[in-house]
Amino acid sequence: MQVTTEQLFTEARTARAYLTGEVPDTTLRALYDHVKFGPTSGNCTPLRIVFVRTPEARERLAVCMNPGGNQAKVREAPVSAILGMDLDFVAQLPKLFPHTDSRAWYAGNPAKVTDAALRNSHIQVGYFIIAARALGLDAGPMGGFDAGAVDAAFWPATPRRSIVVCTLGHADASRQRPRDPRLSFEEACILA
Repeated sequence: MQVTTEQLFTEARTARAYLTGEVPDTTLRALYDHVKFGPTSGNCTPLRIVFVRTPEARERLAVCMNPGGNQAKVREAPVSAILGMDLDFVAQLPKLFPHTDSRAWYAGNPAKVTDAALRNSHIQVGYFIIAARALGLDAGPMGGFDAGAVDAAFWPATPRRSIVVCTLGHADASRQRPRDPRLSFEEACILA
């Protein structure tokens, strides 16, 4: 695979509309297989994903999205990924970080667990978008949804919590709007 910075960043766009066609399960597996190798603190990897593909599941997710644009995006996209954090990620630490008792870092401190899960799963969301682009997919991350409703519909009675919904597929370039501006280095960065 030959990937360019243009493909990952400067020419990539947030997908708002999609061409018809499926995203094969093999591509979704490859996507996760890339995401899982991105670094997280203590290798805690709290990101959990539901790939929404069937018409029934797509509709269950669509009704949880903000009305209008986000509902339409979920209904049109070949796949929508519910990206969430596992608040029980600590249970996996003996497997993921076996050379020390990293569970002790979180013992009796649920606020620290939540903070680590939120911070590290958001880092992994970034890896998810970049990995999707590297595999030739377009991604449309969204925050406009009822997270409690998504959790109830897709992760009932679990310690998993939805943080981002991201559509996947091949964008319809004819329906993209012009690229939005970005801040310059001087506006966003300090050299200290």
